[in-house]
Amino acid sequence: MAGSTMKRYTARGVVLGTIKYGDKGVVVQMLTSSHGRQSYMVQGLGSRRGHSKLALFQPLFALEFEGLESPRMQMHRLGEVHNGIVLQSTPFDIKKSTIALFMAEVLHRLVKESEANELLFDFVWGSIEALDAATEGVANFHLWFLSHLCRLLGFSPGNEYMPDAWFNIAEGLYTLQEPPREYRISQENALILRDMLECDVRYLGEIGLNRHQRVDFLAALLAYYSYHLDTINSVQSIRILQEVF
Repeated sequence: MAGSTMKRYTARGVVLGTIKYGDKGVVVQMLTSSHGRQSYMVQGLGSRRGHSKLALFQPLFALEFEGLESPRMQMHRLGEVHNGIVLQSTPFDIKKSTIALFMAEVLHRLVKESEANELLFDFVWGSIEALDAATEGVANFHLWFLSHLCRLLGFSPGNEYMPDAWFNIAEGLYTLQEPPREYRISQENALILRDMLECDVRYLGEIGLNRHQRVDFLAALLAYYSYHLDTINSVQSIRILQEVF
């Protein structure tokens, strides 16, 4: 098929989603350590071995794999593939699996670059490990993730927090002057944003938020993201998050 032009490489990847291809194939979309966002063709999934491989391609599963690329192929292919992180709790915990689905969809919608981004990839990989290990603060995890992800997507608060400050979405700054309504994050949510950005994920349970505060802060984060990346508005799993949390 590709002859001597076939290039093999090993990498880590995080599954963002799959698309069925024919009767026995799928296209797996991944954020990878080597090629940024990349699509991989996987065929021959009708066999028992194929079914066991298919089970690895769940949203936000972390994999180690062999990739194959060639100028003659439109998409990369997957060779050997196995778990990069053996998840102990996330697939079996409704709250964690809901958050994982949301994280995968956010990355799927927002990350388009097919070039390696080591900082972004390491953050996502570490977040998968942290979510699986979390025993407290799980209900805040998606808020922590979004608060930190924006830095890696090119926008985040450009100054230090001040007591009683609002946050101006358009300027990306904490401010003591109340911003116009369409660009305003409330004083309460500006403080939560500061707390999320300063919080080590292991101590996320120490940020005490009730359901109303979580819903309100998520809405503020989505408005902030939407100003920079309107594709956040097409994330469907937000509705499920709001029901579970």
